[in-house]
Amino acid sequence: MNPRPSATALRIVAAAVLLALAAGAQARTVYRCVRDGTVSLATAPEPGSRCVAKEFDDNAAKLPNLWGEMGVINGNLYERQQDGKTVYSTRKLPGSVRVMGFTVETPPGEPAHPGLGKVGKAQLDKFPAQFRSAAKASGVDDAWLRAIAHAESGFDAKAVSSKGAQGVMQLMPETAKEYGVLDPFSSTESINAGARHLKALMRRYKGDLMLVAAAYNAGIGTVARYGGVPPYRETQEYIAKVQALHQRYQLALGTRKPVLKAAQ
Repeated sequence: MNPRPSATALRIVAAAVLLALAAGAQARTVYRCVRDGTVSLATAPEPGSRCVAKEFDDNAAKLPNLWGEMGVINGNLYERQQDGKTVYSTRKLPGSVRVMGFTVETPPGEPAHPGLGKVGKAQLDKFPAQFRSAAKASGVDDAWLRAIAHAESGFDAKAVSSKGAQGVMQLMPETAKEYGVLDPFSSTESINAGARHLKALMRRYKGDLMLVAAAYNAGIGTVARYGGVPPYRETQEYIAKVQALHQRYQLALGTRKPVLKAAQ
């Protein structure tokens, strides 16, 4: 029989879940783990997941939203034995026992995790006709296309990155040429080419949007070299930002309900 969870252990994960820590002058470590595009919080790294440790002071006035989701999240807290220790997680892994259920609403405007930067509100007034047309022609989700543009250029048609990416969709010159772009600073050409490029990436990665975002940011070759999302902080934070923006644009466009479910 597994021992009953201690109040301290429950607080470590439950506090992160509820975005409020119990009193006590000490820091706590919570692991944000990603697997198959879903996020869980745990007191130890999860086998088979990509986990990052996040340490918080119990006296912190405000905690970041580690979920990377916006809205209301429903889930369960589970207990299991791992390496001789009792571990708590919001993901149901083999040998797990359900301890409690939870419902939490993430704070309005809260970024997905530290370092994400300001996500910003959905901007449906930016090139609406071009996005609708490109989404329809390519079959790429309108909200996803807008999220990429928002993260890439902030909808600045004249944007040029330090690496040479150009336009609304921040296409590299060789990529723009591949899709027949004559004027990289034309919002219509950039959005159409960006949508076609995203469609090609979605076919390559069988609809795995994390890998699509990783390849859009770091390149197909980099994703192939690492066999998945590369261990670059910039790329990982970019993926989290695009995921958060995607949810905001889905909500703004009415294609997503504001009730979410945590990883099980």
